Amino acid sequence: MSTPTGPAPGLPVRMPRPRQSGRHRRPEPVVAPEGAPALVLAVPGVPGPAVRSLAEEVTSIARSELPGLDARIGYLDSEDAESVEYPTLDVVLARTAAERTARVEQARAAGREVADPQGPVAVVVPLLAGPDSALIRRIRQAVMDSRAAAELTDVLGPHPLLAEGLHVRLSEAGLARADRARLFTVATAADGIILTTVGGEEAVQAAGITGMLLAARLAVPVMAAALDQEGAIAAMAAQLRGSGSVQLAVAPYLIGPEIAEGLLDAAAKEAECAVAEALGAYPAIGKLVLSQYAAALGITPQPQGSPVH
Repeated sequence: MSTPTGPAPGLPVRMPRPRQSGRHRRPEPVVAPEGAPALVLAVPGVPGPAVRSLAEEVTSIARSELPGLDARIGYLDSEDAESVEYPTLDVVLARTAAERTARVEQARAAGREVADPQGPVAVVVPLLAGPDSALIRRIRQAVMDSRAAAELTDVLGPHPLLAEGLHVRLSEAGLARADRARLFTVATAADGIILTTVGGEEAVQAAGITGMLLAARLAVPVMAAALDQEGAIAAMAAQLRGSGSVQLAVAPYLIGPEIAEGLLDAAAKEAECAVAEALGAYPAIGKLVLSQYAAALGITPQPQGSPVH
């Protein structure tokens, strides 16, 4: 069994294969630049084992796409700021800044000439599919409270990969065909989708963009509605039924931690709709988190295994 630092004793170690030559060679893997800022994932919601597992899976995916990446996790709603398992975002950023300062001082004490570090110590990526102004304000305040030089990125969506993730979650729940090209049907497939989000009208509009991409994949109407606006899901269900849809499904345009427990199920029950799982740690989430980080630094990670043509 492997450990967090490498393979367990006695296990074989995979050796790098010689680089292929020619037009179709595989590229040298892109690694995080030396001294690059840490990627700090800002996780909303009340932390717990399930939330921590989700966040760790997301950062693990990001590390696999960019070897050498220093990825950390900070929680907005931790009850104990100094908690080892659930440190708050401002504490994680402050520690990150202090560690960089300590490394520079150690290098100078050893007689090495080291220039003062330039740029941010961290790039903060919100674990949010869509804009939520209240949560973004809290994340920005945590960055300010940390007194660390950190850059805050945009949220993850809208993006085609999120439409893909929504499609997968619906198919896993038996509410959509996994592939439109296949000739079998799903008896429980929905003929109308309510894309639920949180964050008010701005979030609904952003979700609507991804909703159009999802509608193109499923060939059924997809409408966005705010989960945190009372009666909005039921009202959208009535609108879809009025336009001819019979079997409706709720697709959460949400990662998961940002919504209160039970809120999604209660809204789906009120609207008499089936409901799919939230996006969670779908692999595209980790890739989008890394994409936001890379865009902030102006680097382009090479997808692992992609050939050069």
